[in-house]
Amino acid sequence: MTAITDAEFEQAATLAPGVVRRYLSGKGWSAERDLSGAELWEWRPQDEPGPPYELLVPVQRRRDYAGRVADILETLAVVEARPAGDILREMRLPPVDWQFLRLVPPGPSGTAPLLDLVSALTGLKDLHTAAASSALGGQPVQPAQKPQQVKDHVAAVRLDQTRVGSYVIAAHTPLPEGPYGGHDRRGQGSLFGETQPSEPFARKVSRMLYAGVTCARAAADSTLAGDSVPHVEHMADAGLSANLCEALVKIAGEERRTFSLSFAWSSERPMEQPSPPVAIKRPHTRALEAVAKDLRERLGREEAAMLHGVVTKLHWDVSPREATVYGSLLREDPQRHRSVRVELRAEDVDRATEAGRHGWEVTVRGDLEPRGTGVRMRGVTEFVVRPE
Repeated sequence: MTAITDAEFEQAATLAPGVVRRYLSGKGWSAERDLSGAELWEWRPQDEPGPPYELLVPVQRRRDYAGRVADILETLAVVEARPAGDILREMRLPPVDWQFLRLVPPGPSGTAPLLDLVSALTGLKDLHTAAASSALGGQPVQPAQKPQQVKDHVAAVRLDQTRVGSYVIAAHTPLPEGPYGGHDRRGQGSLFGETQPSEPFARKVSRMLYAGVTCARAAADSTLAGDSVPHVEHMADAGLSANLCEALVKIAGEERRTFSLSFAWSSERPMEQPSPPVAIKRPHTRALEAVAKDLRERLGREEAAMLHGVVTKLHWDVSPREATVYGSLLREDPQRHRSVRVELRAEDVDRATEAGRHGWEVTVRGDLEPRGTGVRMRGVTEFVVRPE
């Protein structure tokens, strides 16, 4: 057993008894009985026979309080196979929900190729974005322009130190502080249930993230079993979306490597329903690509979209005539530009011709729908030319 440092001993003395118990509860330890001024906590590993691990946890500060907390940290360091200082730092965090992304890259354990990490972290960000969007209202295909509440949630997600087990990315989402101590913890029964009035938005996003990933794995399994893509839009209220499926594919990277996601819930708001890890393997990745494509092709239509740009090409060989407008959509980042084929009304043909000849900007309103790898605008209701 590795002894903690003098500095860690001093920090251990500052931990409140409730903070220690909150951490233990969140890690699966349970208080078995009260002793004189302390509680006996136990943890039994599922894959290890024999007696459980035991900790004597003080319930109030006494002269030997720092020493007892130091003993707890040293035991936890052995159980969790990581330095006591890391555990101490995690204990001092506010209440959080955890997500652990376990990658299985080639090479020595604890390392990963740079390109794998870039795609994994980008995918993890997109996962949180998709889950936060679903928390505001489930949609099988989410719009590119995100509400500010979604952006604020993603900005609040924090990365922690990596964990033992190949390469494990640990992320946590802060929850509002609340009373703790086993007396006023409001547990939640179902990961897939209705939102409770007191549920923080960050917790709802965590639930949507787990439920959405679980539904995505189920959709991938059904696709592989039936050799065809089922209709899965009924899972949108549980967090499944084309965006979430695409985020999972992005995590797998160009090499389509296997990975898994596991979740740990803040003991301030414990979850009664088990949440086992969700593994995504190479065949699942291919199936998820097909699921996302199917959702976008069937349900990716957006009504009354606004396009702002310039006419770069006119197409007279089709009927009705069309124009290619290069610009940005109002719902997307204005820095993102794309080419959109616009189906013109008769009264718009001359306007588009003049705008294309002079390089004038245009604003077009109509309905967007998928077209190959891009989009087409039909049902135009407004075509405004803005001469310089």
